[in-house]
Amino acid sequence: MTLLCSVVARLKDDRLRLPVVLVLALTLSGCGTVGYYSQIITGHMKIVMGKESVEKVVQREETDDKTRHQLQLALQAREFAINELALPDTKSYTTFYDTGRDFVTWNVVAAPEFSFAPKTWCFPIAGCVSYRGYYDVADAQSYADLLAADEGLDVAIGGATAYSTLGWFSDPLLNTMLNRSDSSLVALLFHEMAHQKIYVSDDSKFNESFAGFVERAGLQKWLDNHGDPRVLPELDKRKQRQKQFIDLLLQARKNLAVVYESNADIERKREQKAEQFEQLRENYQALKTSWDGYAGYDNWFSRPLNNARLVSVATYTDYLPAFAVLFRDSNENFEQFYKAVNVLGKLPFDARQREMTVLSERAETMLSADSQN
Repeated sequence: MTLLCSVVARLKDDRLRLPVVLVLALTLSGCGTVGYYSQIITGHMKIVMGKESVEKVVQREETDDKTRHQLQLALQAREFAINELALPDTKSYTTFYDTGRDFVTWNVVAAPEFSFAPKTWCFPIAGCVSYRGYYDVADAQSYADLLAADEGLDVAIGGATAYSTLGWFSDPLLNTMLNRSDSSLVALLFHEMAHQKIYVSDDSKFNESFAGFVERAGLQKWLDNHGDPRVLPELDKRKQRQKQFIDLLLQARKNLAVVYESNADIERKREQKAEQFEQLRENYQALKTSWDGYAGYDNWFSRPLNNARLVSVATYTDYLPAFAVLFRDSNENFEQFYKAVNVLGKLPFDARQREMTVLSERAETMLSADSQN
């Protein structure tokens, strides 16, 4: 593996890197996973071969005004991320590819019937992660159905508008990334570039919460420098609604955990589980009454609710307060912050979890103190 990784690192052209990564994947995996890796390679190769310079797309007469604006904005945000957020200066996000659809991949997430411990999958480069990605939604659905039938797992499928190859390839901007507001596009770019800065093998929660924090802190800095003051009140309102939504889901997790840890028999646990998810729906409807007609999370609730759906939310949010404390300890200096994050990333998994718990507890104490002042 070390030799192959070294070869990949020396290759400058993504079209030359991909076959080497394919050899790496197939060498380290069993025959049963060959089909899975083949669809990954085929899907990514299509993007690698089809992407083109952003500048070329911007200058093309047939490019619509919205796409041209979003691409130019993305280039500006990329430069800001490099110069102001100390994120890596790679060739990523200097090219564009139109997938012709709303999502570039679909991720399968799974968890036991009475637990929030996610099923993990291990890969040669990314390590072990709590999701499995597909370029075809039908393939994702087939695999999810198999997990539910054969292993009795709660499963969920979510479409992804972007993904990071962690610096192994020059990731392009995708049309799926452009179907959002200016501030949301900037935040997404910061998130994906953060993955290229720091990535800890076998710890999805750490990685996603880290990138999520850089996204939020970076967006705030961007708005301080480039933002239209008129959009700030709406952004603040959106953040508040997002916090209320996440708090709602976290409370549901706590309530369900009590059910799962009880001594009730399986059938009774299933009844109580269904009752808790129905209560979650009712609580959401009650919460919406304070949102002046905003229904941005209706789509989330339109799909079946289960443990896998709640696992996904926790993966992206659990450590956000901990990273906020670490950023504060770093004098809100991004380079110092990354050094501190790297130190945590090099710890054994259990030791890192303990440190993140300490930081999270400090965050709760600080929040409590602020609320009393």
